[in-house]
Amino acid sequence: MSTAPESTSFGMSDQHYDVVIIGGGPAGLSAALMLTRARRRVLVVDARAQRNAKAAHMHGFLSRDGMPPMELLELGRAEVLSYGGVVVTDFAEKVERTGTGFTVTLASGCVPTARQLLVTTGLTDVLPDVPGVSDLWAVDVHVCPYCHGWEVRDGALATLATGPMSTHHTLLLRQWTDDLVYFLDGHPLEDADRARLAARGVVVEERRVRRLVETEGRMSGVELEDGTVIPREGLFLVPRFQPNSMLLDALGCESDPETGWPVIGPGGRTSVPGVWAAGNVADPSGGVIAGAGAATMTAAQINAALVEADVEAALEPVLG
Repeated sequence: MSTAPESTSFGMSDQHYDVVIIGGGPAGLSAALMLTRARRRVLVVDARAQRNAKAAHMHGFLSRDGMPPMELLELGRAEVLSYGGVVVTDFAEKVERTGTGFTVTLASGCVPTARQLLVTTGLTDVLPDVPGVSDLWAVDVHVCPYCHGWEVRDGALATLATGPMSTHHTLLLRQWTDDLVYFLDGHPLEDADRARLAARGVVVEERRVRRLVETEGRMSGVELEDGTVIPREGLFLVPRFQPNSMLLDALGCESDPETGWPVIGPGGRTSVPGVWAAGNVADPSGGVIAGAGAATMTAAQINAALVEADVEAALEPVLG
């Protein structure tokens, strides 16, 4: 499928919008679709840095199961454009509050303004420093069994310990295969968890991991420090999730002091009036369909806030 053309109406003399959405993934485009259909002027700033860009397919999205994620975004952009939305490939370098809303400084030099701001910049998967993991990420190394477990069902699979959630992650993956090796790679394992894994037939490997073995672009095994190679066809792990919340932080939005994640209230509200967040920057556990769905609800809340502002503005000359 060819890439949908972007709007050509964006220019230096046409830069004021009801809503600027920073982030053009499923969440940002779903919100844009709702808002453009509500006859709002919407700009989507898409840096084309989607988290799942390397993935060949996505799953769990009703009617779109198995579709390449980039194809979903092409269709989404075309839908937003069809309702008069503006989508640009650009990077938001800075956001600032003004007396009437916000200014967004883009890498291209354009500075659009908005009454409301929605941030859907997602998160970054911080991978363990094991050679081969980043090269095979989204090819044969994955995080979500619900997204990729069916495609590798009954295969020779592995999990790699990265933190407290790894044992649960391993027991979850056991649902898809009975040939599963759990590589601790120096991480501790409680006796109770060891017993649970043994009861489910999971092999626990204590030796440290040296690298993932790649053969013709695909994973073929896990090499240990002593040189032993254990044949494996795929590996699942829990990366460290890092929110792409720099713009929210710059605006003074509250974040959790313990986790560092933005504090997001009902409907996607941040602690700063007029600033909203949706998608993985707000909820790291949400898949594609969850992020898209949550963003549509946030869009409805944004439109409601704009309606209230429109009513107040209309009443001013009447009430004096």
